[in-house]
Amino acid sequence: MNVLLIGPPGAGKGTQGERLAQRLGLAHIAAGDLLREEVRAATAVGREAKAYIDRGDLVPDAVILDLVLPRVVAAAADSGYLLDGFPRSVPQAQEARSLANRAGASPDVVLYLDVPRDELVRRILARAAEQGRSDDNPATVRNRLAIFDEVTKPLIEYYRGRGLLRVIDADRDPDAVTGEILSALGVAQ
Repeated sequence: MNVLLIGPPGAGKGTQGERLAQRLGLAHIAAGDLLREEVRAATAVGREAKAYIDRGDLVPDAVILDLVLPRVVAAAADSGYLLDGFPRSVPQAQEARSLANRAGASPDVVLYLDVPRDELVRRILARAAEQGRSDDNPATVRNRLAIFDEVTKPLIEYYRGRGLLRVIDADRDPDAVTGEILSALGVAQ
């Protein structure tokens, strides 16, 4: 099974991604985590991405595709994947779809984690305090949510039009969200 997990920053993609990947035996591929690893390691990709991340902007498509797609293709050839944080735009989704189709790695379902804006801000700032993440501060949070609305939110209709979208109410206890996702996937709990 190949699953895309999309949603705004703070929607719970990381939490649900880890839970679902473990439960379903899928490789969990988190684009944001991969980028942060590259930044920490000061690789060429990390140095290029750091300026974008620090501003709360999207890292260019080519950088993300080069980083994520090989992992997606390998996981699809194995037990499947749960990919969170990618794609982030319709053009990125279209390019990834073309490449994934050729490699037999297209998603089977897209889960959109829906959470009200006030709750997203609360979660992100709490996470920043807890984890010391410099990319989660009030200015970057506002910017990241504005970018999500402009760039990423159109993915909802893109995937709905392809018949892949399942909308999940993620403004609840994480266990309830996991249960709803498993039901949407037709997996016994």
